[in-house]
Amino acid sequence: MAATSTRYILICSGKGGVGKTTLTANLGIALAKQGARTAVLDADFGLRNLDLLLGLENRIVYTAQEVLAETCRLEQALVKHKQEPNLALLPAGNPRMLEWLQPDDMRMIAAMLGEQFDYVLIDAPAGIEGGFKNAMAAAREAIVVTTPEVSAVRDADRVIGLLNSEGVKPIQLVLNRVRPKMMANQEMLAVSDVTDILALPLLGLVLEDEQVIVSTNRGEPLTLTGNSSPAGRAYTNVARRLQGEEVPLIDPSKERQGLRATIGRLMQTRIF
Repeated sequence: MAATSTRYILICSGKGGVGKTTLTANLGIALAKQGARTAVLDADFGLRNLDLLLGLENRIVYTAQEVLAETCRLEQALVKHKQEPNLALLPAGNPRMLEWLQPDDMRMIAAMLGEQFDYVLIDAPAGIEGGFKNAMAAAREAIVVTTPEVSAVRDADRVIGLLNSEGVKPIQLVLNRVRPKMMANQEMLAVSDVTDILALPLLGLVLEDEQVIVSTNRGEPLTLTGNSSPAGRAYTNVARRLQGEEVPLIDPSKERQGLRATIGRLMQTRIF
């Protein structure tokens, strides 16, 4: 019987490429570093990139497919993170699983994980097709990830409609790849625009940060290395808010003003 205190959180998006899997990896590490026993479940059987982002791709022997087929135990399929012992990955199986996988299968896997972990983060495939609906069946709450782009926000709105229809709650929002300059120039949707359209509480704002690309290519999430970059701090703060801490959200306009002030000070520096 799964622990009643376990939190099953679906991390999802409408549009692909908005940073959903990156958030899953960094949030999983951040929660684990804060002492929470955390499992990350790769439910994107078509693309299955979560192992790459965590640097665990070479350690996979069994997957969720073998667990469901009862050809291995859950403990054999779980890949423990060497540097963060509170975190474990349950890898996605073969893409052919999509042909027979049912929502009850995902509920079974989630319940098994719930016996051992405080958090089960479910990395859902983008879109609203069968793979997403299977992943949603295992969740009790959700984090919707989007960027401040019209197409991404529209697709996120469709996902939210499905989550609401299935009674998944709470649903919270992470706004990714925020560019204060573009927002100030009205070249990108403002934070208030996105929250008004989607009508969700804002769990986190993640600034555009090139360190995300570097960490992804290395298989070292920013939260693992203690990176103090803007995105690294944002991911950590999302985890803290999930744990119940009151952490103020950044103000993109102030971030922009802070950058301008820094440049101004540098311009005024004289060398004698």
